[in-house]
Amino acid sequence: MWIADGWKDYQVLDTSRGEKLERWGDYLLVRPDPQVIWNTKRVNKGWKKMNGHYHRSNAGGGEWEFFDLPNEWSIHYKDLTFNLKPFSFKHTGLFPEQATNWDWFGNLIRNANRPIKVLNLFAYTGGATLAAAAAGASVTHVDASKGMVNWAKENAASSGLSDKPIRWLVDDCVKFVEREIRRGNKYDAIIMDPPSYGRGPKGEIWKIEDSIYPFIELCTQILSEDALFFLVNSYTTGLQPAVLTYMIHTAVVTKFGGKVEAAEIGLPVKDTGLVLPCGASGRWTKE
Repeated sequence: MWIADGWKDYQVLDTSRGEKLERWGDYLLVRPDPQVIWNTKRVNKGWKKMNGHYHRSNAGGGEWEFFDLPNEWSIHYKDLTFNLKPFSFKHTGLFPEQATNWDWFGNLIRNANRPIKVLNLFAYTGGATLAAAAAGASVTHVDASKGMVNWAKENAASSGLSDKPIRWLVDDCVKFVEREIRRGNKYDAIIMDPPSYGRGPKGEIWKIEDSIYPFIELCTQILSEDALFFLVNSYTTGLQPAVLTYMIHTAVVTKFGGKVEAAEIGLPVKDTGLVLPCGASGRWTKE
């Protein structure tokens, strides 16, 4: 498992009864987590001093209950700053477990000793975009949600990265890649964080089980001959590390050589010393 253990402003404090207690800077949130199927005693005082609690509904979805929580606040990861705000379906605008991937590809970019062009697809609020730009890459950030792209721009400004070579695009990721193929554009690295299900700006349907492998194959057409890395993240239960390995090996290694590794990603839990699994990632590198 690849563990995001470099945080100072974020911690999973405890997990029990389908929920996790987290510290986001100065604030404590309780959110549901489908991986937490154990029923342990809640000894951490934070369970009774939370600033926000997301209650899941039996009918699907849910709603927040707030206790002295600001509308927006910020936390830091190394030199990066992220603006947070609770919004629909339990999210805050950041997936802290992804820091293990930021560190991994940030080192690759810094050690490449050449200009690196990165394409970040389904780029959300820009965690990977900021990490790549801070490491010295030029980044094309693509997401179908205008609100998410604007949020990512705000994070870049807060991180002092507004002057970095970042292209911000509100677009359907599949259609964007198809146009880049026709244009003949190439990228040295591709990052994708596809949703399990989604719709593009014009109603395009994305269902990961049907769409992910053809899309990875499509993206190989815009990888440069001297590509540096290819990263695929998955929060979908069926896409385990072995499946990611097989997909990336079949689509990428057979064309470009190199090697692929995949593993669960996770966050350390302060009170128990265990690691909470948070999805999986597949990583391809040329060497």
